[in-house]
Amino acid sequence: MKMHPLLKLVLELGPLGVFFLVNGSKGIFPATAAFMAATVVALIVSYTITRKLPVMPLVTGVFVVVFGGLTLYLANDLFIKIKPTLVNLTFAAALTFGLFTGRMFLKLVLESVVQLTERGWVILTRAWIGYFLFLAAANEVVWRTVSTETWVTFKVFGVMPMTMLFSVASLIPVMQRYAITRPENDDNDAPVDKA
Repeated sequence: MKMHPLLKLVLELGPLGVFFLVNGSKGIFPATAAFMAATVVALIVSYTITRKLPVMPLVTGVFVVVFGGLTLYLANDLFIKIKPTLVNLTFAAALTFGLFTGRMFLKLVLESVVQLTERGWVILTRAWIGYFLFLAAANEVVWRTVSTETWVTFKVFGVMPMTMLFSVASLIPVMQRYAITRPENDDNDAPVDKA
């Protein structure tokens, strides 16, 4: 089954929203526990509907559970704060590895949405590698220089809008130049009865 786009958005952004709301009222440790629980619930709901787990939310979920668990067990918010840095570095490393081994991992994620030439996938992959490195560096700067509350706000109201804008800004120019358009009359198609 395909998931409704609105539900998909809620499942992807919902745990972060829970993290923000609970942090504002209860503090970072209850927020971390709520973030872990909401992330696991979102993955379960996603799997129940589609019978598969998307790679990026799954990897992020594993990091949330591991580093959230360390945060709670050791009563040290350092672990939940460095989690975004490590997640983004992991994605950048995976895309870089794929680029050098001829495997376009981004293509596996986006191929159902957009068809690009190999050159288009290379350009898009390089852009996302740069963006993930930027997010890792930005997270390191922000958590080290501002309060926990400001860092949480940055995660929700800074990173998410930036990522959405970057998605559009990186994809549209590449699509305009490297999109594969299927011919209207494909030779492999059966003849159309025009009677």
